[in-house]
Amino acid sequence: MNDNWRDRVAAIWSHADSLADGDVVNAIDELVAERDADDAEALFEAAGARDYAGREAEAEPLYRRALESGLDATRRPQAVIQLASTLRNLGRIDESIAMLERQLHEHPDDEWTGPSAAFLALALASRGDSTQAVSVALMALADYLPIYSRSIRSYAAELVAD
Repeated sequence: MNDNWRDRVAAIWSHADSLADGDVVNAIDELVAERDADDAEALFEAAGARDYAGREAEAEPLYRRALESGLDATRRPQAVIQLASTLRNLGRIDESIAMLERQLHEHPDDEWTGPSAAFLALALASRGDSTQAVSVALMALADYLPIYSRSIRSYAAELVAD
């Protein structure tokens, strides 16, 4: 049942751009209703749908419940990033930054490093720390450069050196 449910969720997301925001929320909610009220994966999908629709205030508690309900290791980092982004959009920038810094500490060198750093850079810029934001973004970007990685890391560190 999980695979079929996940396939149906993925199908909604695959054509979400062609749907009205409210239709995405409604379609996801129909699938969420098939699961238990405390199902972490379903809560995550409900939060994501609201986030997608620009309903961040509704998304935040759902993300928190998903994380508290034991969201699996595959989705947990994504939920943390999405919650942190939601918090930034709600004006709770320091909380967003703290979450993303913890996330980077927990995932210093995996597939979540780049996305976490990107959202941390956005949160830092929102707080007015543009130089630190650029440094974080450049550090993350350095991993993807075919050459100059060492130089970019060094220059990025210099930006925030005392």
